Amino acid sequence: MTSGLWELVLQGIWVTIQLLVFSSLLAAGVSFVVGVARTHRLWIVRFLAGLYTEVFRGTSALVMIFWVFFVLPPAFGWQLVPMWAGTLALGLTYGAYGSEIVRGALAAVDPAQKEGGIALSFTPWQRMKLIMLPQAVPEMIPPFSNLLIELLKGTALVSIMGMGDLAFSGNLVRLALQESAEIYTYILLIYFVIAFLLTRVMRGLEKKLKAGVGKAPRKKTAAVRVPEGSGVS
Repeated sequence: MTSGLWELVLQGIWVTIQLLVFSSLLAAGVSFVVGVARTHRLWIVRFLAGLYTEVFRGTSALVMIFWVFFVLPPAFGWQLVPMWAGTLALGLTYGAYGSEIVRGALAAVDPAQKEGGIALSFTPWQRMKLIMLPQAVPEMIPPFSNLLIELLKGTALVSIMGMGDLAFSGNLVRLALQESAEIYTYILLIYFVIAFLLTRVMRGLEKKLKAGVGKAPRKKTAAVRVPEGSGVS
């Protein structure tokens, strides 16, 4: 490929990374707000959070992008730029999946921990902040890592809006060179490298968080062999 075409691919990588960062931040915020709301003591809060989760998990991310980019403008009289339309659609969709991760991790915390907070007269917010979340968050990292990789692959959907992400740029290069196998192999490898780096980062974060709550893997200690007849029992 010429330097101009490589520059086009690099621009696509940068757009994909920006979209991944923005949409993952939105998805993380939605995940925690909705996930915590699903454990709320008021049934109406749990109902609304559950309704949101079911609606966005049950709809296609591709159709949601169409809806945000093409339906909202005539309905409300304003147009989102492709970056923010993609961020909103992907963040809300994947946030619904993330909320189930948060809810499940909170439910897995030992009930005795919550009861201890009640015995100490902690408010619900104090119990959540000081007891529940510190223990639940490390358990959320592996499924959140998988969700982040899925979100990375989902960013390719924004190419339908003409947004110059990696998938869109790769298609332009393919049309220019008429080389499908070579170009799409490069694109696959680029997605793989980004996903691999994300996985490494998330694993490091998991180890750090688990070490903070005393759940780091213990190092194996070598067994000491006692010679027979030494008198040690």
